[in-house]
Amino acid sequence: MAGRIDGGAPPQGASARPVARAEATLVRHYRRLVRLAYLALPGDRDRHSRVLAAHAAVQRALPSRRTRLEEPADAGEDPLYAALRLRVLRAALQPRPSDRLLTPRVWGLRLFTPGGGEQDAALDRELGALEAPARSAFALLTVEELTPGQAAEVLRRAGVADPDRAVAEASQLSAGPEPGLPAFDPCAVRVQPTDLLRRRRAFGASLAVAVLALTTTAAVLGGSGAPAPAGAPTGPLAAPPSGSATDPARLLRMAPDRWQHTARVDFSAWPARGDRRDDAALLGRALAAWARPGPQTRAEPGTGTTPPQDPPHLLFAGTVDGTAVVVLYDGGRLARWTDGRGGGLDLARADDSSVTTAGAVVLRRQGTTARYLLAPWIEAADTRRIDQPDAPAKPLDRVDGVTAAVPGGGSPGSSSPGALANCQAATVLQVRSSSTIAEKHAFLLADLGGLVPAHLSYTPPPDRAQPARDPREAVGPDALLAWARAACAVPDGTPGVKQLDLWAFAVQQLPQNAGAAAWVCLRADRWDGEGSAATAVLLPNARGPQRTGGGPGRACSRFEQDTVGWTWWRSPQGTEFLLAAGSRRVTRITAKGPDWTADRPTPDHTLAVERPTRATVALEAVLDGGARIAPLR
Repeated sequence: MAGRIDGGAPPQGASARPVARAEATLVRHYRRLVRLAYLALPGDRDRHSRVLAAHAAVQRALPSRRTRLEEPADAGEDPLYAALRLRVLRAALQPRPSDRLLTPRVWGLRLFTPGGGEQDAALDRELGALEAPARSAFALLTVEELTPGQAAEVLRRAGVADPDRAVAEASQLSAGPEPGLPAFDPCAVRVQPTDLLRRRRAFGASLAVAVLALTTTAAVLGGSGAPAPAGAPTGPLAAPPSGSATDPARLLRMAPDRWQHTARVDFSAWPARGDRRDDAALLGRALAAWARPGPQTRAEPGTGTTPPQDPPHLLFAGTVDGTAVVVLYDGGRLARWTDGRGGGLDLARADDSSVTTAGAVVLRRQGTTARYLLAPWIEAADTRRIDQPDAPAKPLDRVDGVTAAVPGGGSPGSSSPGALANCQAATVLQVRSSSTIAEKHAFLLADLGGLVPAHLSYTPPPDRAQPARDPREAVGPDALLAWARAACAVPDGTPGVKQLDLWAFAVQQLPQNAGAAAWVCLRADRWDGEGSAATAVLLPNARGPQRTGGGPGRACSRFEQDTVGWTWWRSPQGTEFLLAAGSRRVTRITAKGPDWTADRPTPDHTLAVERPTRATVALEAVLDGGARIAPLR
């Protein structure tokens, strides 16, 4: 039965006393109980406080010798575990003010569960909006894997007035976290130091207060003392909230030619630019906003909002379209501070960047246009329409790296003016690196609504006589034509995408001399390591790509280089065909309909089956090594 845990007999040599047995059970199931408490605790605390509170709730669940443990609602459960779980839930459901005072303390370090993906963050926000009974019900359904009836009974025993309602609310949330998912596991924490300089000053302030206290005590004992003034400092909390990371004078500024003399050509090699890079007041406001994230802080998915631990790099500080803008880089994230009303702090992942992915940053948006700050190694910049591969690129004016306004492809008011999901009239940047970086190296960048535009690449169709090809820059005629036809099928066109690759994995000659179809797989890789892919077919005279499958994962990447797709197609003569195609290692394709089967070798990696009507089909492909693969769904 779901949720049962066999406590078993006490380990050999363990005491048979109930408290000792309860301790052994708690230790054996400690991780599970802590996860239960972490999910059930209110979301008004930061992750550090919730981690400590979850551990405290479980540790305080150990009964004393005089505590009588309740019998479990389910006779098949380990009674000791069920009783401990009940005590943990009661602590989460009815926290007492004194509980926070008894929470474990960690000095000089911050503990937090590793950041998960966008789905985990959305689930965390949904849990934070629920009342305590519904959060506890969700924890019982996911961590304990109880049935709704079992969960309601446990909540009733824990003192919940309406357990059925709590279970119903919890059942409406997204699917629960996997049992070992670190994002919701307080036993799989990451450790980060607090502000070291602040701690040093705090220690000095504490020492001074202690000396003052001793002096005052001596004066009082001597009869000549006076009461301390109200509000006098009494401990480390009186230390000023400042440090080297928030001091404008400590900002790192690279030499203008550093990128020409380093093997690390990324955001760390950018010099400080802009007409206000020496404006200490402006820089101070930007650093203060990063040091104390608030309502005006906006972070792209997968980007943390914690303050930088060391002085960041200054990349830009200047006036853009009448508004002051500051761009900073802390080695892993970009921060763009827009001053004034309607501004704020935008954060984005930028770790492991390169010549291409560190090629530009969006400085300012107005309506459906955007201005960029180009990397110092960009020697030439043009714009081109993604849907006009034959039209020549247009030169883009720039001053000290700041470009003129670039039109986007979205409608007025769109949050993503250049998003390829619109795919009609989207404008991309075509830039060329200095010969110091590489000879004749040009590449495309597409604005997806975030701080950093995505790098577009292209993998051409396979050559039977050659090994699998690597992605290349999407600036050749074939690449531009492929992107013009397939851009609408990108699996992810949102902020946080690092690279978009279009892989033409097969070319199929269509029946009845109807021309050729190109099969493509488009892959989106995000800065946080997540990714997704979509397969599509480009048919002759079609207005756009016909998407055939897709989803998250590593499909169509260098870690999963085999794929297959299929679709129905009606020929110009009106005949229905099932079309299928696979990548270069596919040697056989099998398609099964309601009352028919087509199982054929595919020397050209494609299959076409004439059928009188369309129907549901199950399809799989066989690779040259015998493995079987299925299409993306």
